Amino acid sequence: MQIDLTGRTALVTGSTQGIGLAIAVGLARSGARVVVNGRGADRVEEAARAVRAESDGADVLGAVGDLSTEAGTAAVLNAVPAVDILVNNLGIFGSAPPLEIDDAEWRRYFEVNVLSAIRLIRAYLPGMTDRRWGRVLNLASDSAVVIPTEMIHYGMTKTSLLAVSRGFAKAAAGTGVTVNSVIAGPTHTGGVEEFVRELVGDELPWDEAQHEFMVTYRPQSLLQRLIEPEEIANLVVYLASPLASATTGGAVRVDGGYVDSILP
Repeated sequence: MQIDLTGRTALVTGSTQGIGLAIAVGLARSGARVVVNGRGADRVEEAARAVRAESDGADVLGAVGDLSTEAGTAAVLNAVPAVDILVNNLGIFGSAPPLEIDDAEWRRYFEVNVLSAIRLIRAYLPGMTDRRWGRVLNLASDSAVVIPTEMIHYGMTKTSLLAVSRGFAKAAAGTGVTVNSVIAGPTHTGGVEEFVRELVGDELPWDEAQHEFMVTYRPQSLLQRLIEPEEIANLVVYLASPLASATTGGAVRVDGGYVDSILP
């Protein structure tokens, strides 16, 4: 399968590490001009260098801005007025007893995980529809469907992204622009390693700790291991390509069989 994104500009939010960085590398390797985003200039530049190194010197730019705020979003839009591919990867997660999550924390999760994506879609979608080509991909999670008891506030935001994706896909109907969400399963990132340690402790070696986490907290997984970021990126790159022109309004799974459903 030959994926060629030459001539396309892609913005990947929250892409200084983890899944976002892997997606940026995957898009750059496919020929896209990639914009890396984060809140700090040093980390953005470090990530941009990493993407160039992993993609044989691809065209990679940095856009610094906290997308959970209007000012940060304005800074990114000023730096990158138009894109062909928008990957809303930015997100925060963490565990908390359900009845102890206060109003401020509910709002913070919604601002970072949902409203940041909506702001960018609102800004970039008109240009995509005018040009009759574009891709919007919102990184959701298995937690959108299987709400974890210890992460209700996180799960709520990912469920919201499914609705956001479906709604904006309808808004872009017939224009050549596709809008999809990607349901990512439990993935091996630095943040998830910390989360696993928080739940199972620091005593076990990593392989044993990962196994204990999957068996105890994510027993539905058919892979029975954490997914690697590159495995998420592979699906995102495909959905961002011309090959996925008939896939829109969907919630496409790369979850290791975690969600116990026949349908996507």
